[in-house]
Order: sequence, then C-alpha cells, then structure tokens
Amino acid sequence: MLFIFITVLLDIIGIGIVIPITPQLVSQFVGGDLSDASRYYGPAIALYTAMQFLCAPTLGALSDRFGRKPILLLSLVGTSLAYLMTAFAPNLAWLYAARMLGGVAGASMTVASAYIADVSAPERRAQNFGMLGAAFGIGFIIGPALGGALGHFSLHLPFFVSAAVSLINFVYGLVALPESHRLENRRAFTWAKANPLSFVPLLRKYPQIMGMATSLLLVGLAQQCQQSNWVLFTSLRFKWSPAESGVSLALAGLCMVLVQGGLIRLVLPKLGERRAILYGLVLFGGSMVLFGLASKGWMMYAVTVVSSLSAIAGPATQGLISRQIGPDEQGAVQGALTSLTSLTGIVGPVVANQLFATFTAASAPVKIPGIAFFLGALLIGLAFLNMLRVFAKHPVPATAAQPAQV
Repeated sequence: MLFIFITVLLDIIGIGIVIPITPQLVSQFVGGDLSDASRYYGPAIALYTAMQFLCAPTLGALSDRFGRKPILLLSLVGTSLAYLMTAFAPNLAWLYAARMLGGVAGASMTVASAYIADVSAPERRAQNFGMLGAAFGIGFIIGPALGGALGHFSLHLPFFVSAAVSLINFVYGLVALPESHRLENRRAFTWAKANPLSFVPLLRKYPQIMGMATSLLLVGLAQQCQQSNWVLFTSLRFKWSPAESGVSLALAGLCMVLVQGGLIRLVLPKLGERRAILYGLVLFGGSMVLFGLASKGWMMYAVTVVSSLSAIAGPATQGLISRQIGPDEQGAVQGALTSLTSLTGIVGPVVANQLFATFTAASAPVKIPGIAFFLGALLIGLAFLNMLRVFAKHPVPATAAQPAQV
C-alpha cells in the first residue's frame, strides 16, 4: 500500500497544482469576464473526462493482461507531456488538445484502484480505499496551495512544475513500485473489453453493483457541479485570487486526509458500509445547499469542514463493490466504474458552467451564482433515494450481517 499511496499522491499533487489557475488561463485566451470564460472552461474539463471515459476500460483491461505497473508508468509519461503542452499552449485549441492527452493518461486511476484491490484482503478493502482517498487529500493540500502561489509569477509556471512532478513519479514507480497482479490471475486482452460502453453488460452481471452505479452516476454529476464551479464561484462572489482558491482547496484536502486516512477506520466498523454510504450522502447534499447560499468567504471554509465528513461514503462504496467480484475482474469492473464517473465529467461541467454563465451574466434576469451547487444537491438527493431502494432490494445476508449495518 505504501508504494501505490506515494504514486497516487504525486499524481494528485500534479493535478492539484493546476486547478486554481486553469480558469484564469482560459479567461486569458478568450477575453471577457468570468461568466464568459466559464462557457469555455466547461468544455476544457469535458474533453479531459471524455478521453478518460473512452480510455479507462482499455487501460483497465490492459492492466488485467500485462500487469498494473507498466500501464501506470506509461500513463505518468502521458500526463507529463500533457502538462508541457498546456504550459506552451498559444491558444484555446492547443489547451483543448493538451486536455485530451491528459484525459487519456488520467484514466490510470482505474489501474490504481485495481492495484489496491489486488493487495488488499476483502475485509480491509474499504479501509485501504480510504488510504487512496487520503492520498487524494494530501495531494490537494499541497497541490492547490502550491499552484496558487506559483500562479502569482506566471499562469504557465504551475504546468511546468506539474510536468516535473509527473516525471519524478515515473522514476519512483519504475524503481520502487512492485507488480501486484499475479500471473495466474491475468486474462487475455480483447477489444470487446475495451469498449467504453462495455461497462453496461459487465455491471449487469452484478445486480447490486448496477443499482449502486446509478447513484454513483448521480453523485459524480453533483461532484462535477461543485468542482467545475468552485474557482469561478469564489472568484466572482468573494473576489478570491488563485492563491486564496488554492488555500480553500488545500483545506478540503486536509479534511479529506483526516476523514479517509483516520476517521474512517474508526467509524466504518461501527456504522457498516451501507450506513456510512447513506450518512455520507446526507452530509454531502446538505453541504451543497450551504455552499450555494454562502454570502461570506469564511462560510465556504466552515461548510468545507462539514462536507468533508461525507468522504466516508466513497471508500465504503468501493469496498462494498470490490467484495462482490473476483480477482480476475477487479481491473475490468474498476475500469467500468471509472468510465461511468468519467461520463459524468463530460456532461456535468458543461451543464453546470453554462448555468453559472447564464445566471451570472450582466443580462441575467435573476442572479444566482450558486445555481450549480443547488443542482448538485438535487442530484445527491436522488442518489440517496436510489441507494435506499438498492439496499432494500439486496439486503445483507443474515450470515454476513454486522450489528452496525443496515
């Protein structure tokens, strides 16, 4: 776990560095105010996730055939090249091309999830997926804060630094990362398994997973509403600079570390995976409403602390899903779920940012800067209701139930 933890950590630091300054870079290319820039920033996110959607099953299936390590290393090289392309981007089209390459390489999170499933005992998978979340959290403590500071010198400098971090990660993985996928568990690669829509029949083999996937889709859309609008919303509402946006994202990362790296190990055994999922959704939905209503900058920090408690839901969901599939299909199923999440990243940012542009433009009949957060809250409410339906339809077997589970 230590090896993959460090690999994911370095990858997320690189991603986090560029988040606070990318909207400003888009604005520089297109001119105009934040409302105008948001119309072009949404497609920049969507192109990244579209390529992730198309390529995640391929990378997952390739890792089932050739092992996790070589696929992870190739992805890190692609990530570094994408950052360099962005750093040298002369226009919006060049930026979009770089985002597409980054999306191909970014599908490696599929392989990282499969790696964790490989090395984890079934009863510890949820906790170990929590460590993956902690790596995300630490990365988002360091990355956005560093990116915001670097952005004071140049909007392009953070991308050079991210490229360097990815190359360092490649060297570390080449030297230190052991292969996790045993030869006896490998299976032949076929293009049918690389079909980005192959997750539909694959997930249908597991009725409970298919039902939970619907909620994952809705939550993914809600997360895109939050993530794609955070810098835009705080810049418009509170006049935050990239550095201030970076600090707020760093706080979110710190809270995620505390929850997924520590609190979840205390809470999950007591609540059980199902109850943790439901409680997490309630906290997330309520937080989205409060984000949208925030009228002072400090409120965003306060709600972030509360919202971070909802992070118990992610590892609980991954643990519940991974225990229902065999070792020979971990990569394929994790790839299918990554594809599903990526699908939300194609639609979510475009819709959310268009809503932001519409309800913040000078010509808007009514100004609602938090409109994307309110949409996210609605989607989470639907995800909660669907999870209740799935859990009622697939109750915990009497022999497997735990006192704290529902």
